[in-house]
Amino acid sequence: MGKIKKKGTSGNAKNYITRSQAVRKLQISLPDFRRLCIFKGIYPREPRSKKRASKSSTPSTTFYYTKDIQYLLHEPLLDKFRDQKALAKKISKALGRNEVSDAQRLEKNLTPRMRLDHIIKERYPTFVDALRDLDDALSMLFLFANLPSTSEVPAKTIAKCQRLTLEFEHYLIRTHTLRKSFLSIKGIYYQATIQGQDILWLVPYRFVQRTGAEIDFRIMATFVDFYTTLLGFINFRLYTSIGLVYPPRLDAQSEEQGAELAAFHLEGQADSKDEITTGEVIHTEVNAKAQAEADKLLALPNVAEGQAEEVEIMDGDTEDKQATTTLDQFSSLDPAADSLLQPSLTADAETAGQLFEPFTFFLSREAPRHPLEFILKSFGCKRVGWDMSLGEPGAYCSEDDKRITHQVVDRPDLPLPSPPLTDGEADDDAPTTRTTNQRVPGRIYVQPQWIWDTINAGQLQRPDLYAPGATLPPHLSPWVKPKNGDYDPTLSLADQATAGDEDVSDEEQDEIDADEALEAASAGEEIDGVRGDDEAQEMEKELEDSDGMDVELAGSDDDESEAEVGAVAGEWDGISGDEADGLDAVAREAREHQLELEAEAKGLSVRDSSVNARKQARQVAKDKRTRAEREAEEDVERRKMMMSRRKRKMFEKMVYSNARKDEEAEKLKGKRRKIERKAEKTD
Repeated sequence: MGKIKKKGTSGNAKNYITRSQAVRKLQISLPDFRRLCIFKGIYPREPRSKKRASKSSTPSTTFYYTKDIQYLLHEPLLDKFRDQKALAKKISKALGRNEVSDAQRLEKNLTPRMRLDHIIKERYPTFVDALRDLDDALSMLFLFANLPSTSEVPAKTIAKCQRLTLEFEHYLIRTHTLRKSFLSIKGIYYQATIQGQDILWLVPYRFVQRTGAEIDFRIMATFVDFYTTLLGFINFRLYTSIGLVYPPRLDAQSEEQGAELAAFHLEGQADSKDEITTGEVIHTEVNAKAQAEADKLLALPNVAEGQAEEVEIMDGDTEDKQATTTLDQFSSLDPAADSLLQPSLTADAETAGQLFEPFTFFLSREAPRHPLEFILKSFGCKRVGWDMSLGEPGAYCSEDDKRITHQVVDRPDLPLPSPPLTDGEADDDAPTTRTTNQRVPGRIYVQPQWIWDTINAGQLQRPDLYAPGATLPPHLSPWVKPKNGDYDPTLSLADQATAGDEDVSDEEQDEIDADEALEAASAGEEIDGVRGDDEAQEMEKELEDSDGMDVELAGSDDDESEAEVGAVAGEWDGISGDEADGLDAVAREAREHQLELEAEAKGLSVRDSSVNARKQARQVAKDKRTRAEREAEEDVERRKMMMSRRKRKMFEKMVYSNARKDEEAEKLKGKRRKIERKAEKTD
């Protein structure tokens, strides 16, 4: 008889541990346990069988890996948590004795400071790993940077988040690594490419935020503590990689006046006294590999001066090659294959830095200043002005400046200024200055969406489509690309049909088939199911018997080409082409005469007879189509019978999802048709 195993010593019961057991094992409180798990990146796990993993009669709800809890036993933060708990007891005793000054002294001098540097190094061994996990960090920090200061969210935390996010935006402006942006209901989405990693984050709109009581800010504050440390490390590495001093110097007076991005003064590492403003152009990015090779060669004791000059020349050549490198376009050899993904037009940092470089922008008061300033400077614009009431520091010019080429407005249409009066109509009391609700001749006025659509397209869009008061084009997500068969709002329905999308309904297809059948009938052919009159059949038999010639009636095979459908029904052996054309004309006249005789016998006109024939042909075409669809469905069912159960389920899910997508595309196309018809009627 084997040894009896004790319950809970093997299997799932050993691999998993409940939350209450983990808290007792670590000897900390539940809030501290949550903070520690957030810092270390340990999350609850779901066992396959909660009943087997639980050691009690009632299955628990939250489980963790036992190895993860064992790993937490050696965490240095546990000592900090215990010191905080001991300090809280001392403060509560001092307050109980009404010793407020002693309690304040204890809180000020004995509060332990927790550092998360070692956790950052443990969770992200390489810098690329930290960049991959930067999406949630940026979204959380930008959210807290726009929150109002309350008891749950102190002003110190908000100021720290604002400083870190502005420093990160300065790096994107300097390196032109911002790629795309999208205006959504939730906020503004941004995407940047840093060292080959695509980073996507969300920034809320600057509305008045109201924090509800149902939000647990303690959990969110724990994430903010971790993310601020992470972004501080990343900003330091990014700034030093392009030769800038970190942290940048902050002008407190300019920040109080609303300067935001202009409140930071960037300095180079070579000479920290020489300030580098955001409007200046610097070329601090060099090829890392060439620079490393140059440093190695120059470090050798026997290196010659000529070799050093060759290294510098090679370094300059590599930079020129990088500057003139164009993106490769990939073409498919098989025309029937799927289209290959092409590189993005905005993937080049140099191209992005020259998009708005020759322009001078002025932002009106109603336009969102900070997002527009950030995007314009990220894509090369160095001259951005705004109204002085929004913050005088950092503004390049005022609204009356003649150097302004584009003005961003978000208001109804602005009229042109009235023409000047003649000499005889001069009025001394008339104002000589332009009002703020009039346009300046020679200046381009656009709505803010023009900026976003331009950077997403990688090229300047037509400004007349975004004029003040105009109906804007649809603002589409740059990350969603329509596939074959999907609805593309940027193209008309006719262009989508020519691009390969068969935008033809069942009724329209039936009418097309009916027209083709009637054309075949006009050439002297008989349509199955349409011309089935006894008199016509007897007449054709008499013609065959009298002439002694074989007539081959047109079949209904789907493999016939359009040339065969429109060909002559009867093939005459031994007759030349001209004679066959003459016989074709005779057969067509006989067919028309036969239609007239049938219409007269039924008391109908020739037009009514053709309408009836069209209806019959349409019904026959519909029957053919349904028969072909039924045969295709039977073929699919036969193939499904040969599949395994797993592949069959997967195939059914694919068919279901494709059907849902087709339904959504048809609904959108139907709405598009209605809009186009209304536009045609109004025109």
